[in-house]
Amino acid sequence: MTVTYRDLTIDWLGYATVRIEHEDTVVYLDPGRYGVLTGEWTPDGRDVGHPPAQDYDAQDGDLVCITHDHHYDSDGVRRVASEDATVVAYDAVYAPGIDRDVERLEDLPYDLVKVDDETDELIEDVIVRTLPAYNRPDGPNVDANGEPIHPEGIGVGYHLTFGDTTVFWPGDSDVLDGHEQLDVDVFLPSISKNYTMNRHDAADLAEALDPDLTLPIHYNTFEALEADSDAFAVDVARRGVPVALDES
Repeated sequence: MTVTYRDLTIDWLGYATVRIEHEDTVVYLDPGRYGVLTGEWTPDGRDVGHPPAQDYDAQDGDLVCITHDHHYDSDGVRRVASEDATVVAYDAVYAPGIDRDVERLEDLPYDLVKVDDETDELIEDVIVRTLPAYNRPDGPNVDANGEPIHPEGIGVGYHLTFGDTTVFWPGDSDVLDGHEQLDVDVFLPSISKNYTMNRHDAADLAEALDPDLTLPIHYNTFEALEADSDAFAVDVARRGVPVALDES
C-alpha cells in the first residue's frame, strides 16, 4: 500500500526501510536487512505484519539516509540508489566494525555526506536535519549489564523537509527530550516492543507532536520487534491524530 499525504507518496517496505517521493525527488530511509528487499523475509513462517518486497531493485533514490550501524546494508543501498544518488550517513557508521559482510561507505559509487547529530543542511532539494537517537540508561532498553542497547552517540534520527512538509523518523531511539518540540507533519515512529520506543510511548509522542499523519514502521520484522499495530492505531486515533497502517 502506498500512503499519500499532500504531495508526498510514502511506502514502508519493511523493517526501517521507507521510500518517500516528492515531485522529482525520491528519498529512502535505512534500506535493507532481514530480506525486506529480497523477498526472503519469512520470520518463523508466521504472518507478522508487512510482507517483504520481492527482489526490490528500483535504483531510483536520489537521497539515501542511514541512521546507524544496525541499519546499514550496502546491498540495500545499491538496490535503492540511483547512479547519481547522495548517501547521507551518521558519521559513527563504521563498516569494518559491523559483524556482517558490508562494503565501506567510501567504496560505494555515490556521493557521500557524513553527518553528526546536529546537522541542518539542504541536500538534493531536501532539508536534512539530524538529532540524537539512543536508549536512555534509565529506560527499558538496556542489556543484562544495564547498558543501553543503543548508547548515546550510536545513531541519529532524521527530520526531513520536502517543500512545506516535514517528516520525522526518530531512528532506533527512546522518546527523548526535545522530540515533542519538533514541527512534524508526518511522523514515522518505531512501535516495536524492544530496542526503541514502544507503541505506548510512540502514541504519547504522537499526541504531543500532533502531526497530520502518523505511519508506524520498524515492527514485526522478527519476534523481538512484535507489536500490536491495530491497538496502536486505535490508541492514536482516539487521541485525535490521523494514523495509517501500511501492511499490505
